[in-house]
Amino acid sequence: MGDVVAFPSRPEPQRPEPLWREAVGHELREERRTAERTLADVATGAGVSTQYLSEVERGLKEPSSEVLGAVAGALGLRLVDLTTRVSRRLTRISGPVALAA
Repeated sequence: MGDVVAFPSRPEPQRPEPLWREAVGHELREERRTAERTLADVATGAGVSTQYLSEVERGLKEPSSEVLGAVAGALGLRLVDLTTRVSRRLTRISGPVALAA
């Protein structure tokens, strides 16, 4: 019998870290749907276009703090409430988080 050759194990592929804008968008969409509000309703309350809010919710746009505050306010949230929720979501994910793309 020959010697057994051990090959180094391959590391498991990791999921890419979520971006901050994706986590923010998820939280905003979740809050809007829980409140049973439409994109148009919240966008009007926040002073942004429906298309822009949709892109924010899908994590495609990186909104300014002013826009985040306006959207959060239109949903009855304070900006600190939104950022706390996003932080909690990101801490449940193992590994580092990418804050910008």
